[in-house]
Amino acid sequence: MFMISSTPQQLKNRIRDNILDIRERIEKACASVGRNPDEVRLMVVTKTFPPEVINLALECNIDLIGENKVQELMSKLEYLCPKDVEKHIIGHLQRNKVKQVLPHVSMIQSVDSIKLACEISKQSERLGKNTNVLIQINVGDEETKTGFSVDETEEALFQIAEMPNITIEGLMSIPPICETESEIRKYFSELNKIFIDKKDKIYHNKSMTVLSIGMTSDYEAAIKEGSTLIRIGSGIFGQRDY
Repeated sequence: MFMISSTPQQLKNRIRDNILDIRERIEKACASVGRNPDEVRLMVVTKTFPPEVINLALECNIDLIGENKVQELMSKLEYLCPKDVEKHIIGHLQRNKVKQVLPHVSMIQSVDSIKLACEISKQSERLGKNTNVLIQINVGDEETKTGFSVDETEEALFQIAEMPNITIEGLMSIPPICETESEIRKYFSELNKIFIDKKDKIYHNKSMTVLSIGMTSDYEAAIKEGSTLIRIGSGIFGQRDY
């Protein structure tokens, strides 16, 4: 887990300064392509970071956190302040964990299979709630990553949109690691084109307002290519200690 080597005040100052810097970079990236920075939402990714550190970020006007693993999220819930901060699952979700996590999150960003979507629909119906989801696209067709291929996306959207107690809010992706901004922007641009195309088509249970692309190393490029939600962890808290 993350090790705290600074005093609480020093750590809070560093987190605050990092958040301010990211917000400034968001504004500059948006200005460079004529976008409104209010269109881009900042998510704090909390993987490996303890609640006392996460809470320092929440004191800096952060209202959305993303966690990769269900077990880790569950271990932090009672310590978060405020407890009702919006929470998303952004990592691969096993079907046998859906029932456990659904009461505690407002969105599953990582819907990477029809079977997972079916389970989310089933458990949401059981709970009498609606669950917002993003469809995860494996834009680079990487064997090490889950998600629908680009060619599978449209059929996946049609199938999942027919499921009860689910609303498709948009798309999510983690492109391959690239050496240059121009390379990564090609992937982001492709994702944005898919997003716009699917947004204009008629599906049931579809909103399509969220394009979740961009992390610490590439969020400015993602914003220039249409991202509406960026996922930042180490850029706020510092490097993780695994």
